[in-house]
Amino acid sequence: MGSLNGKTLFITGASRGIGLAIALRAARDGANIAVAAKTAEPHPKLPGTIYSAAKEIEAAGGKALPLIVDVRDEASVASAVEQTATRFGGIDICVNNASAIQLTPTTMTDMKRFDLMHQVNTRGTFMVSKTCIPHLKRAANPHILNLSPPLDMSEKWFAPHVAYTMAKYGMSLCVLGMAGELRGDGIAVNALWPRTGIATAAIKNALAGEEGMKHCRTPEIMADAAHIILTKPAKEFSGQFCLDDTVLAAHGVTDFSQYRVDHTKDLMPDFFVPDYAPYVPAPESLKART
Repeated sequence: MGSLNGKTLFITGASRGIGLAIALRAARDGANIAVAAKTAEPHPKLPGTIYSAAKEIEAAGGKALPLIVDVRDEASVASAVEQTATRFGGIDICVNNASAIQLTPTTMTDMKRFDLMHQVNTRGTFMVSKTCIPHLKRAANPHILNLSPPLDMSEKWFAPHVAYTMAKYGMSLCVLGMAGELRGDGIAVNALWPRTGIATAAIKNALAGEEGMKHCRTPEIMADAAHIILTKPAKEFSGQFCLDDTVLAAHGVTDFSQYRVDHTKDLMPDFFVPDYAPYVPAPESLKART
């Protein structure tokens, strides 16, 4: 398996959840991590800050640069990217993880929330990628990884929450377009998405509560899958929409039980997983293990 030793990762939303898990996995290799997120002070409902994340990253063996970043603000993003490149001598990898969610139908979606989701998800991903690209062009094995779903244009993914789906698919459209645009520069652009719910604050606070967390996998499954993608040769692997367990299965993982929060609970399927998506040729189903 490849290593991210000495690589510099710019990760949005890295103060907690999947973003932090990806950072910690890279840190164990000895990577440099820019923790680009908004949370500088402890939040009553959200774990972690950019500073607590930085401490965890350094304890895991990496180097961290905590940066207060609002991905909606161009000056904030430009400053953070420049600080990262100056501190670590460049940027090798951009991970667009920051995301906003609200699962409401059209008539119950206020436009302020609509704008937030599109500004963070689609526009933020586009702008962060755009700002990192000049640095990525100078990297040895540059990657952009978006935490976004496969582009399955099925009504069932849009009808319950049109605004959120549009915003999330915007991140995936960035993958589709930028993979082609940047192929000549040797920059890989890929998407990674979980097959099941992942035990994060979004699940706990916005979707399913404490009980829902028991039906999830841990963020580490996304981190391990991301590590595999980010250590692939950029010129050979781009424009792919990957599912976490499928990536791991293709690289020899046969037991996914290590990622379950509660082995006695059925796993909660995630949104946006296409019906045609191949399931892992592994012994674990989404059903509870007894």
